[in-house]
Amino acid sequence: MAITDRVRQILSWYPSDNPGTLANLYRLLSTGTLAGTGKLVILPVDQGFEHGPVRTYQPNPATYDPEYHIQLAIDSGCNAYAAPLGQLEAVAGKFAGQIPLILKLNNSDTLAKIDQPISAVTGSVDDAIRLGCSAIGYTIYPGSSARNRMYEDLRALTAEAKQKGLVVVTWAYPRGAGLSKEGETAVDVAAYAAQIAAQLGSHIIKVKPPKAHLEQQEAKKVFEKYAVPWATLEERTRHVVQSAFAGKRIIIFSGGEAKSNDEVLEEVRGLAKGGAFGSIMGRNAFQRPRAEALVLLRDVMAIFKNA
Repeated sequence: MAITDRVRQILSWYPSDNPGTLANLYRLLSTGTLAGTGKLVILPVDQGFEHGPVRTYQPNPATYDPEYHIQLAIDSGCNAYAAPLGQLEAVAGKFAGQIPLILKLNNSDTLAKIDQPISAVTGSVDDAIRLGCSAIGYTIYPGSSARNRMYEDLRALTAEAKQKGLVVVTWAYPRGAGLSKEGETAVDVAAYAAQIAAQLGSHIIKVKPPKAHLEQQEAKKVFEKYAVPWATLEERTRHVVQSAFAGKRIIIFSGGEAKSNDEVLEEVRGLAKGGAFGSIMGRNAFQRPRAEALVLLRDVMAIFKNA
């Protein structure tokens, strides 16, 4: 398709990137139902590694098969499909070129119970190139005492990915002993996480929908002094997007825990009104029966398309 003015504008925000990276970013923005709009809906399936197979797949047993997920992403009109190394190796050849792929380069599991989380690096930039991916993905945990190791690893992987023409997608998920449970999704913390990911060179940043809570006392003082709006999801989303270079980095929001269709769509409406660039929705899509998942994903895309 011909490049749209909106996509051209977004690409202009990354003037230091080489043509290979810009071409892959263009491909992500020019695939699926939302092609050309500057919006993204991505299907991520890393939960088998992160949460275990029975919790992830048993609600819809067909999803034990890696081919189920990529076919769902294609058929629903997603911009891209993201997964860890083994899951992409199982499908990349058969589905080559049909949808942009994102290789998730680090993962953790729930078998160890630790206060300061850190994910293991489980793939490489060269793996992403070998599998025909458009991007790499990486998770950071701001709030963990192990965060500096993650920041350093992401910086190195980002430099290599950019040198080799790939896009960098960062999952910025605050957690660890430095934060309360409520603070993991606080609006000030979500905005801070987005800023950190942007400063580390990410092209696309994934955060959780921000909740109506302020975690940091010093941030709370500033919110109050300058009357920063944060009462509604729309206002909180706008603040998070603004925090990533005045909206010049692509901010997408996770689907989070299981919700009803109405709850998912109501949340997406708030995100879209606040200027979100899209959603990255896993369990709320693939754990539903296939027909229901297709309808839900298409409804989500319609909201972003018309925002």
